[in-house]
Amino acid sequence: MKKLILSLLAASLLMACHQSGKTAQQADSTKTTTANAANAPVMKFEFESHDFGKIKEGDKVNYEFKFTNTGKSPLIISNAVASCGCTTPEWPKTPLQPGQEGKIKVTFNSANKTGLQDKLITITANTNPAQNMVHLVGEVLTK
Repeated sequence: MKKLILSLLAASLLMACHQSGKTAQQADSTKTTTANAANAPVMKFEFESHDFGKIKEGDKVNYEFKFTNTGKSPLIISNAVASCGCTTPEWPKTPLQPGQEGKIKVTFNSANKTGLQDKLITITANTNPAQNMVHLVGEVLTK
């Protein structure tokens, strides 16, 4: 019985030591992430939403969401996707240096769409957080 209690106590002690080692590693990892976040690029949009007003069904709307890299390192956009296949985003494929401006070009095709529209465009980049979002909104009137 004493051997069992001593074995359990020793196992608990070893597990506690192993846990504290992980905590120190996690703390180091958090410091690195925080330091990187402070130097990360930042997408600062001129406008995060654009209202295209009222259009007729079948019309196409084009808009450019202008932004600036206000961070401290080059901005690299890896992807941009819209909430609907009727909306197509285009983005800069080359890194944008701090202070440099860029544009996300969006085309909305209103074919087979009617009523109020709110198209969300999600931009994935090396920012913190990794995703930024903009909206294209308006109303499509039936022909």
